[in-house]
Amino acid sequence: MKRRTLDLLFSIGGLGLAVLLLVVGVVLTTNANFANNYVHDQLAAQHISFTPQDKLSDEEKKSDCLREYAGQQLTTGKQAECYANEYIGLHLTSIAGGKTYADLGAPQSALREQVAQAEQAKAANLTDLQKQLAEVSAQRDTVFKGETLRGLLLTSYGFSEFGRKAEQGALAMYLGAALLLLLSAAGLLHALRTPASATFAAPEHEKITN
Repeated sequence: MKRRTLDLLFSIGGLGLAVLLLVVGVVLTTNANFANNYVHDQLAAQHISFTPQDKLSDEEKKSDCLREYAGQQLTTGKQAECYANEYIGLHLTSIAGGKTYADLGAPQSALREQVAQAEQAKAANLTDLQKQLAEVSAQRDTVFKGETLRGLLLTSYGFSEFGRKAEQGALAMYLGAALLLLLSAAGLLHALRTPASATFAAPEHEKITN
């Protein structure tokens, strides 16, 4: 095969792959922008702000991200992760000894049954049982709200990570496309400089001896 033809084939193929990588890069960039903008808009609409530096508790000050984002409005996926795990997660552990919404279900049901029995029997400890039930119910309601908000924030963080991965993929596509464009340009330049009669890996003719 002639060397110029081979250079042209590889160069044209490289250009085609470069265009394909550029298209993929644009698609990934579009997806990344959508994810980042969507997360930002949804979080900004909640009007959640981090506690200012001077109002952080001693436990909260132990968190690097709570100190870093102190006083800022929550608008990014990384901020959502920090707020969910370091702020809400911290305060949930201080409610009912760190029990979850599901954990508090059994004690609440048991107290309801005890209150019902005490009402029928007109027991002397009815008021005390009612107070215990009200306390557990309030704790369970608070934990439910905290766990729900924490889950929603972590979902936003996870969605933002898809955007970040898309950005990384787009960057890889753009770099790959740039490399292929350079190689293709070099191949075309070489083809123009190569004599039309030059061949690639032509077999050497054996000398015929008389």
